[in-house]
Amino acid sequence: MKKRSTARKKRRFIKRSILTFFFTVLLIIGISLFVLLKDTPALAEAHLENPSTSVIYDKHGDKVANISGMEHRLPIDIKDVPPHVKNAFIAIEDARFEKHMGIDLQRIVGATLANIKQGWGAEGGSTITQQVVKNTHLSPEKTFKRKVQEAYLAIRMEQSYSKDDILEMYLNKIYFGHGAYGLGAAAEVYFNKDVSKLTISEAALLAGLPQRPSGYDPFKYPEDAANRREIVLSAMETHHFISTDEAKEAKNIDVEDMLYDKQQTDSYQGFIDYVITELIDKGYEESELFNGGLQIYTTLDQDAQDYTNELMTGTDIIPFPDDAFKAGIVLTETNSGAIRAIGGNRDPESQGIQRGFNFATDIKRQPGSTIKPILDYGPAIDFQKWSTYEQIKDEKLVINNKEFKNYDGRFHGIVSMREALVHSYNIPAIKTFLEQDQQQVQKFASNLGIDLEQIYPAYAIGGFGEDDGISPLDMAGAYAAFGNNGEYHEPYAVEKIEFPNGEVKQLVSQSVQAMNDYTAYMITDMLKDVVERGTGTVAKIDGLPIAGKTGTTNAPEGVTSGATDSWFVGYTTEYTAAVWTGYETTNKEQYVRTEDARVSRLIFKELMSHVSNEKKAIDFKKPDSVEKINIDTRNGKIATDYTPSSSIITELFVKGTSLPDTSYLGSPTQEKTEDKEKEEESVDDEEEVEEEVEEEVEEVPDQPTDTEETDTDQPESNEEKQEETVPNEEADRTEDEQENDETVEDEEEEPAPDEMNAEDNEQTEDLMEETTEQDEEDTEE
Repeated sequence: MKKRSTARKKRRFIKRSILTFFFTVLLIIGISLFVLLKDTPALAEAHLENPSTSVIYDKHGDKVANISGMEHRLPIDIKDVPPHVKNAFIAIEDARFEKHMGIDLQRIVGATLANIKQGWGAEGGSTITQQVVKNTHLSPEKTFKRKVQEAYLAIRMEQSYSKDDILEMYLNKIYFGHGAYGLGAAAEVYFNKDVSKLTISEAALLAGLPQRPSGYDPFKYPEDAANRREIVLSAMETHHFISTDEAKEAKNIDVEDMLYDKQQTDSYQGFIDYVITELIDKGYEESELFNGGLQIYTTLDQDAQDYTNELMTGTDIIPFPDDAFKAGIVLTETNSGAIRAIGGNRDPESQGIQRGFNFATDIKRQPGSTIKPILDYGPAIDFQKWSTYEQIKDEKLVINNKEFKNYDGRFHGIVSMREALVHSYNIPAIKTFLEQDQQQVQKFASNLGIDLEQIYPAYAIGGFGEDDGISPLDMAGAYAAFGNNGEYHEPYAVEKIEFPNGEVKQLVSQSVQAMNDYTAYMITDMLKDVVERGTGTVAKIDGLPIAGKTGTTNAPEGVTSGATDSWFVGYTTEYTAAVWTGYETTNKEQYVRTEDARVSRLIFKELMSHVSNEKKAIDFKKPDSVEKINIDTRNGKIATDYTPSSSIITELFVKGTSLPDTSYLGSPTQEKTEDKEKEEESVDDEEEVEEEVEEEVEEVPDQPTDTEETDTDQPESNEEKQEETVPNEEADRTEDEQENDETVEDEEEEPAPDEMNAEDNEQTEDLMEETTEQDEEDTEE
């Protein structure tokens, strides 16, 4: 009896334990679900039945456009959709659509296993019903809470609506690219026909687009679109929606032959395209941007954008040489990085094409002399605390048996860093570059948004390799930091997004201290002189303090006067603008002629004048870390009360550094240069002639032809020094030959020969050959 009683007690205890365990689990699940679902929005018929178009607003909060720039929406009735069209979407998106109750447990298990192996978000298990819920009621974030709410609402939806109703909602809401919202609009945009007339092949192509509308764009990527269509057709065949013969026939139809190639335009499309690109780069799905009913608040200044569009068409002041001449413009706020306007394409037929090529944000071109503050003089000031009076000898420079020259074919003797930058001399820039620690140079550029895996001496004057090109957007971001006390903001176009559920996401760019404030101010002060009396005088605006830099790159082979690219990048305390001009493809007949190199500066001047018209002109403020010193140019010492005013110049020094009060300022570069001169003197005349012939053939990027306009500003004493430095045979060369040499804008600069190993030599020579060839091959992607 006692044993039986004990056994009974044990059984009761076990039962109670099991019941308690299950009750506890259910309680935990219940509480968890309550927490997860307590703020789940209720199904709103308005959201389900009405389109949820995302809207773009400008910097004032005024509506600019629907995100496509123009709304293409033709609602369809599910009764008018042929079975093979419905089945195309079901086969690729949710094969068990007709069988599940809103969520597909079988699919969820597969997706869960994939997420465990590859990380959360690796694969989705959403049904068509869940996608409708997500696009109409929830934010796009990929969190467990959002997935639970999505599943809950999907089940509720299946209880309230028929399968046909849900499929109709889905087909009317998804985004197909080129501004087409819903299946009806997509059928018109891509095929110019009604949904009821779509073929199996056309239906399969459309069903494949929503996953990545831009990536599978049949207008731009017909091969990728065909491959995606084939996947859909195979899925339709697998699930017995079509026969093998029907699948084969549909696959054999050429995609480009199916399309109706007519697209619509919008004057703000270039800016809108960049908004979409920026948000995709931040992790937002393209379909969510177009379908999610988002309120997207941007940095757009409609007045500045309208004027930019006007400048891009050409005016009496902006004389574009022909319609094929391209331009790319980016206008930002100097102290925030907010993009106010984008000029992306001059072609009227291309301006409004959604996700078309944008010459302001998409190009990768050689930057020419605009790179000098970033790779040469900026690092020298930031890391070595050079003054603007740092003395550099502009003389004959031979590296790896290659001689480098300035744009004017002359040498200018001892020059200060300021004068070298103002007149865009190349040899001082190369020498400055070689004086720096290369890792520090790379870090300095990276802090300004310009990442370079490798740098070579050719880069010192903008002779970039073909994988390291620069866009106006990149240059605007980098230069703005010089005008913002060294603080870098990545340029941005979107300030915030508001989701349908009321959630707000702030996206304003955060500042990063890219350099010391003394570096920013000293570079700015020198660049102001570039505009006042140097190569950038065309961009000068009376009464407005402007800092800026010109840049040109070599003309194509066989052209002795002209350029491939022409740049001007400049800034005020309020705005920064970067302007590129050139041709998409450059050759002997189509290149930037000398007179056309001025167009980039004229565009900058007109745009900056317009946006600064009602702004108070404020000059750049000198930080306490910088000291102004008056120098006696006769001896390089600090000027005294007895120094004639005509012999006084004012230069900037980092506070606490040695001042030129006891001896003439010189740099280590001079000693290296003298050593090079001795080595060069030992070369016999025959070898020198051979080198010069070779130099005429090997051209280097960055030919600042515009600098000739201010060449007369060079002091006469420097001209005399130049004449003493140039070999006799150089002085006897014809003007045409000297102009040809001007194109040798230092492309193959390597460390001094005695500092280089054989591998370095090979890398430099290869890069030089690639850079000179790039003039013809540079086709703007």
